[in-house]
Amino acid sequence: MESTIPEADLAVMRIGCAGWSLPRDQWPRFPAEGTHLERYAARFSAVEIDTSFYRPHRRETYERWAASTPDGFRFAVKLPQTITHERKLVDAMPPFDEFLTQAGGLGDKLGCLLIQLPPKLGFDAAVAQRFLASLRRRYAGPLALEPRHAEWFSPTVDAMLADFKVARVLADPVLHGAVAPGGWPGLVYLRLHGTPRRYWSAYDDAWLALLARRLVQAREDGAECWCVLDNTAGGEAVGNAFTLGDAVAGAITATAAATTTARPPHAA
Repeated sequence: MESTIPEADLAVMRIGCAGWSLPRDQWPRFPAEGTHLERYAARFSAVEIDTSFYRPHRRETYERWAASTPDGFRFAVKLPQTITHERKLVDAMPPFDEFLTQAGGLGDKLGCLLIQLPPKLGFDAAVAQRFLASLRRRYAGPLALEPRHAEWFSPTVDAMLADFKVARVLADPVLHGAVAPGGWPGLVYLRLHGTPRRYWSAYDDAWLALLARRLVQAREDGAECWCVLDNTAGGEAVGNAFTLGDAVAGAITATAAATTTARPPHAA
């Protein structure tokens, strides 16, 4: 079985999980043969690599992962904690260069880089601008930032991020009242950690259906959309990702049908 999202929409609508662990109760929904990544990639178009935050992976490992997935599959890769939590974005290009050389093994399957900041790291305009300018000289692809300190959630910061074409992640549970993504509008990146119990709680179908309509609207507005289910501790992410993918596919179909119905008849 393949993704239920139309193939033409996969490049702008990517739904997946943080990691490719497959809960046993979900195994019947995947091919029986292959590695977990190969089986996962047969049903989803994207995955977020979180382990890169904690430890480096050899370039050959990234190359092997890329070779294990279909042509349209994409990886989001989280920057190492050395950059974000230890150096706090200061003098961070040496470890970034090393990281990018490693993750570059994904080739054109490197879909997005994710920067997650520590909760205590406030906004320093000079540091942020210097870091992003240096990063952008090295990497021109999709870039998402997940800040967690209140100082990052302001129109001024959003404008700066937009200048560097950096999307501000919309996380759930939401932080500091931010119920919409920010920064550059060309990329929407959602990270769903589980509510009310972070990493454990499942999302109900009605909530995911509402989210699907928001994602489809963002797609209609021209954004590339990523939605990563990170409620993996109890194995809920995979089932929620399937449900959200089906809801997005239904919303896309409904939108297309409504557009066709509203189109005036062709004049003779």
